[in-house]
Amino acid sequence: MTSDSSTLKLGLPKGSLQDATADLFRRAGYRVEISSRSYYPTIDDPSMSAMLFRSQEMSRYVEDGVVDIGICGHDWVVENGSNVHEVCELTYSRATSNPARWVLAVPEESPVKTPEDLAGGVIATELVGAVRRYFDDKKIAVKKIEFSWGATEVKARLIDGIVDITETGSSIRANNLRILDTILTSTTRLIANRDAWADPAKREKIEDLAMLLRGAIAARGQVGLKLNVPRAKLDEVLALIPSAHSPTVNDLADTDWVAIEVLLDRTAERELVPKLSRAGAQAIFSYPVNKIIP
Repeated sequence: MTSDSSTLKLGLPKGSLQDATADLFRRAGYRVEISSRSYYPTIDDPSMSAMLFRSQEMSRYVEDGVVDIGICGHDWVVENGSNVHEVCELTYSRATSNPARWVLAVPEESPVKTPEDLAGGVIATELVGAVRRYFDDKKIAVKKIEFSWGATEVKARLIDGIVDITETGSSIRANNLRILDTILTSTTRLIANRDAWADPAKREKIEDLAMLLRGAIAARGQVGLKLNVPRAKLDEVLALIPSAHSPTVNDLADTDWVAIEVLLDRTAERELVPKLSRAGAQAIFSYPVNKIIP
């Protein structure tokens, strides 16, 4: 990868967020192509270059200036103690839009009822630093906090407790574990190197990118709906459109008709369209929405 000082160097997450991130950029207006054999994705903006990093490492590379900006979970910024500028929250993930939670858990059959009951115990987790601070803040003297190399849920029956990440709680339930507390709540963030953020030209690029990415997230699950309505039926049709949405109404060349355009939740569209048709609307069509910029 080659770049000059004006190129915005972007760190993209490798692994579970990789495909979701490429799709987010596509909806924001960028084409990102990631080869399975390369750590250097291509992006169809000559003012940007990209590299892939594991989310766990991203904030370190942003802090050190290896890349100007990066996308990673807030949890790893906290774990690494990285001195970076948080540009914005990007509420998307591999499974849901829910925040990820790092939870302290024990087997259902464990006699442990509270975090205090784990005093003198051994805890396994990938998030060693944050978990250590959690127990220190609570003044609970655990024997050891050991790094887990994966499959942390399985280890809950080998030691005293685990701290693992969950979005839906399904993996916790599937392994018959019981949550004692939430250590940290995390969402995906766009973070920037502080020197890059202080550079006016790079900051403008970063802010533009953030706006487009957030617009793509805001449009998730939305569709646009267009329809023609007899003017005599306008009030009846407008009454069917949810009050939270403000439709645009335009006159047509035929003064007896008007055109309506509105943004809707995708699930609302399937119920609304038949009602609009029965109320007299014609030429109804819907279209996907990639971005919504407030």
